[in-house]
Amino acid sequence: MSVLRIEQATKKFGGLVAVDHVSFELAVQGISGLVGPNGSGKTTLFHLISGFYKLDSGSIYYRDVPISGLPPHVISRMGLVRTFQQTRVLPFMTTLDNLMASAPDQAGERLSAVFFERGKVKQEETRYRERAHEILDKLQLGRVANELAGNLSYGQQRLLELGRVLMARPKIVLLDEPTAGINPTLIRKIMEILMQLRDQGIKIFLIEHNMPFVSEMCDEVFVLDAGKLIFHGTPQQARRDQGVIDAYLGREEHVA
Repeated sequence: MSVLRIEQATKKFGGLVAVDHVSFELAVQGISGLVGPNGSGKTTLFHLISGFYKLDSGSIYYRDVPISGLPPHVISRMGLVRTFQQTRVLPFMTTLDNLMASAPDQAGERLSAVFFERGKVKQEETRYRERAHEILDKLQLGRVANELAGNLSYGQQRLLELGRVLMARPKIVLLDEPTAGINPTLIRKIMEILMQLRDQGIKIFLIEHNMPFVSEMCDEVFVLDAGKLIFHGTPQQARRDQGVIDAYLGREEHVA
């Protein structure tokens, strides 16, 4: 069984076909990459998978369950969670509270539980706080647990966003350019975290322009160009594929 299956996914914006009858499957385990030149449809495809855009035609299945047309919060609660190109932390909350707020299905969110199940709410809050501290320590953010998220560096905010994802206990994580704008030391830290998640059985599907990162991290890559899927194979095979070279690696701005 595949963890994610895309069948003839198509999305148009007026006369522009952003995703053009794309079909593929992701294995349950490992790290998969989605690459291609700017404007090739990568982020649009992530929006379709996670429910932020609706398909014009085609179908998307998560663990053989159709998710086409479901709202993002329902898809997230099923175990499919994503990040975005731009960080989406809550700047006026502390780093710790950002994680606490990301835990799904909290009893304290129900008014009846606040009044009639105070003990349960308190116990749950304690568990979530302990888990949040564990994640912060793993991300090396423990020392800024009580710092406002808006005061963190860009790289720290990227890590915090990953921590918010982990609080949801995902089965598959979609990462949109996780290394964009951060330094090599932090990139290495993200690589270590992603490999730990992979080893814990969490599926990783990422968009990335950092080809050395993709080559080292990904078991397989899918290449989009002008909304069409033009390649599926290993990163090493992609570097030798003439279609990929012409569409992406061979373009002057990417070679530079």
